[in-house]
Amino acid sequence: MKGITWEEAFCGEGNNCFRLGTDAEGNAYIAVAGREDVYLTDSREALATMIRDIKAGKADHLL
Repeated sequence: MKGITWEEAFCGEGNNCFRLGTDAEGNAYIAVAGREDVYLTDSREALATMIRDIKAGKADHLL
């Protein structure tokens, strides 16, 4: 987790909380709140694309 700056947690219904983070090298991170030591990582652009796609409804079939 060294060098990762975590945002405040985003929580859905039933306390499904996750956090987004970034580092100085251009990487983005996603973790379950409270488990930031276990995360997924990719580029900031990949994270931005995923967020845009979710907002556009491309993941609604997963709900």
